[in-house]
Amino acid sequence: MRRLFLCLLIILLFFIEVSGQQSLRRFLQPTTVVNKIPYGANPKAAHYAISGDARIYYEVYGKGDPFVLLHGGLFGSSIEMASFIDSLSKKYQVIVISTRGHGKSELGSSPITLTQRATDVLNVVKVITNEKLILLGFSDGGYTAYQFGAMFPDRVKKMIVIGAGELYPGSRSFGFTSKQAITLDSSYWAQQISLMPQPERLEELFQGVANCYNKLIVGKGLLGSIKCPVLVMAGDRDDGNPVQKVLNAAQMIPNHQLSIIPNAGHPAFLDNFAAVWTAILPFIKE
Repeated sequence: MRRLFLCLLIILLFFIEVSGQQSLRRFLQPTTVVNKIPYGANPKAAHYAISGDARIYYEVYGKGDPFVLLHGGLFGSSIEMASFIDSLSKKYQVIVISTRGHGKSELGSSPITLTQRATDVLNVVKVITNEKLILLGFSDGGYTAYQFGAMFPDRVKKMIVIGAGELYPGSRSFGFTSKQAITLDSSYWAQQISLMPQPERLEELFQGVANCYNKLIVGKGLLGSIKCPVLVMAGDRDDGNPVQKVLNAAQMIPNHQLSIIPNAGHPAFLDNFAAVWTAILPFIKE
């Protein structure tokens, strides 16, 4: 019954919402924002890499040292990284990865884990470059960046993590459903569902992410093993990853810097990109 409901909803949303839309939009995107390039569904920059049991979609922009962008989970998509892509692609080779199960990337059949996500990133970048990377990850992408730094220290030059604090089983409840998500922004989900290789598996994605994060430990064991410089960032009004948990995470990383963005929530770079960009520039130029 749940799958039938979802399939009917997909069809309804596709014909009502997607028809006539000219550009991709991020989750809860303000009407004043217009995305000129459909990041995450741009045929001019589209590529796929095989990672285990899934094809992972990615796009490449610009030339220079490699700079990997990892968007947020479930509600996240490559289009949310638009300002970073626009700014960074002037001097870097920007690699924008659609997380497994998001956008045009396949979900695969194995359980979702941070190790799997980090391995997906490796399998993408090794097709493109052997150089050390700068990683920027937001929320779920930030946790993936932490894991990547711990697993593949020789592949990372620097790391920027936004909205990803310490995490232990029971400290947060991850149980959001796809039905609840769609009611929050049906236009966004209509577009995302239209991109998915297997849209009928949307609820499976939500459950897989919940299973991963409800038992995930992000503490000294993981964070203390990261050797590269890490700029840890958070919005001062982030309810999901409050400043104290982000500060705690930063202090477990041997070579860390910290930046708290004023008047910003969880997606601090969307709420106050100017402040985030100002904090990032000196870090990546060091």
